[in-house]
Amino acid sequence: MFEKNGNWDDLRLFLAVAREGGLSAAARATGSSAATLGRRMLAIERALGCDLFHRHDRGYELTRDGERLLSDLSSIEPQILRVLASTSQTQKPLVKVSAGTWTTHLLLFHLREIVGEPPDIRLRFLSSEQDLSILQRQIVIGFRNRRPTEDGLAGQKLNQVQFAPYGTSNAPEQWIKVLADTPSARWLDKRTGADAVCEVKSPRDSLDLALSGVGHALLPTFIGEKFPELTQVGNIIPELSHDQWLVTHQDDRSLPEVRRTIDRMRAVILKRVPS
Repeated sequence: MFEKNGNWDDLRLFLAVAREGGLSAAARATGSSAATLGRRMLAIERALGCDLFHRHDRGYELTRDGERLLSDLSSIEPQILRVLASTSQTQKPLVKVSAGTWTTHLLLFHLREIVGEPPDIRLRFLSSEQDLSILQRQIVIGFRNRRPTEDGLAGQKLNQVQFAPYGTSNAPEQWIKVLADTPSARWLDKRTGADAVCEVKSPRDSLDLALSGVGHALLPTFIGEKFPELTQVGNIIPELSHDQWLVTHQDDRSLPEVRRTIDRMRAVILKRVPS
């Protein structure tokens, strides 16, 4: 981990990973294990408060910040000290979180509860209906609809998520169809085909249309129940019910900023999504 004026050994390892383009080749060059190198690169990124690498199956590719750091570190030691001295020591640690549209909507609505008062973490939300890689460090915390099975991941089971149709009292009995690769969108596509009042790309747009009285939207109950303008207009759909899991890397879950973020998000979810 970086000390106050930096840790040259971590920077030396950074140079190896940057120049070799991946952990395996850098491990051979430095004598350190790939796992150790991966942890040390994360430590540098946390200390500097920026992403230095794009992590892919094919290796580690430098970001613009990584390229700038490599350029500086390739010069003499006084330049290295200048780079480290310019780094803000008061910057809040960054935690990258990925969740689907509806969980992101809920968490952002309670952002102050998560970042703390005063804020002691910096969140980067990457809303996606697809799972971003925790093992490749695209994110630190991910919300999943199943238990994690990959080696190196740790998960906490939260609540069961249920779906039902919602609409306003005067809405026509027609579906608002979401064109997305999600279980709820696929379920709706099988039952509506082309017979929908409107088709949208974003799940969030279906909520906005339902609130405007255009038709019925298929929503998680924790979203539908949040809006007094909406009424549940049909039964809960059993085949769409699933457990929700909060997942992170085993090496990251004990980091103070990650632990705080997990505890706070878990409290928000459990309070707002009754089981």
